[in-house]
Amino acid sequence: MKYLMSFCLIILVAFAACKEGKKTAHEKTEPKKELAFDSFGEKLISDNAITSSELLAKYETMKTGDTINIKFASSIKEVCSKKGCWMKLPLGEDAETMVRFKDYGFFMPLDAKDKEVIVAGKGFVKETSVKELQHYAEDAGKSKEEIAKITEPKTEYTFVADGVLIKK
Repeated sequence: MKYLMSFCLIILVAFAACKEGKKTAHEKTEPKKELAFDSFGEKLISDNAITSSELLAKYETMKTGDTINIKFASSIKEVCSKKGCWMKLPLGEDAETMVRFKDYGFFMPLDAKDKEVIVAGKGFVKETSVKELQHYAEDAGKSKEEIAKITEPKTEYTFVADGVLIKK
């Protein structure tokens, strides 16, 4: 009899242990939130990014060779059509920044045009040679006539990105 009661108690405990109980509020798992951005390069967080117009105001106070570390938001105006190795981001109606990627460590998707981005890295003002401008025009798929019209160097707002977030 003693063994029978022990056996019944063990069976009862085993069934109780297997029963799924209700989860309390702190035990409930929330569904995973889908990330709003695809990440390229170094990991970034999306907060504290300045606007593209705020970046333009900073660029306008800089001289050739000046550098700033910054994170800003914009949309992609143009991306390298061959492998995504650079992109152009508008800063205002008539200004843009040419963005390349640190140590060619990552590239942008070729279909990223018009997508919203947050970019972190170093912004600087530089003079771009005719040869380099022609190379970028060729990468962008410009015609030979358009490329031939590039005859003078250009002072540009450039950016080397450590990391990029592209809105999904």
